[in-house]
Amino acid sequence: MASTITPKRRKENRTPILVVENNADQWLIIRSALAQGFPEVEPIWMNHASQTLTYLDKYASDDCKLPRMILLEPYLPSQEDGWALLKSIKSHPQYQHIPVIILSHSQEQVDIVKSYSFSVAAYITKPTVNHKWLACFYTLRRYWWELAILPIISKEVN
Repeated sequence: MASTITPKRRKENRTPILVVENNADQWLIIRSALAQGFPEVEPIWMNHASQTLTYLDKYASDDCKLPRMILLEPYLPSQEDGWALLKSIKSHPQYQHIPVIILSHSQEQVDIVKSYSFSVAAYITKPTVNHKWLACFYTLRRYWWELAILPIISKEVN
């Protein structure tokens, strides 16, 4: 008889990624698409810049809880909050190595250029229909988990 993995055990082995999104409806869509297309990750939802920095500071010394990736909506709800958060992450010696992927509705060139000026790993425009969300996260998973090599985050990295 084949053994099955309990949901609790599967959850323990998943890698945390931070999803910084202030819109609860968008979070539900993202969480669902991640569960289907990127099951190896444990999405952790933050909906405010200060909440995100508090989380990062709390788990800075815990490599198991520190996210391996951050999906960030720069409009939190104001653009100033999102850019300030991105600047804080990218200027922090320990967090600057965490890949930040902008996930935004904005297709404005000024937002794209500004994002890359902060050394984001990628800029993705949010899909508008469910099957495109799934395709987005399958592709994200394929690239970031199967092709790219992520840095190991630790206190010694400068």
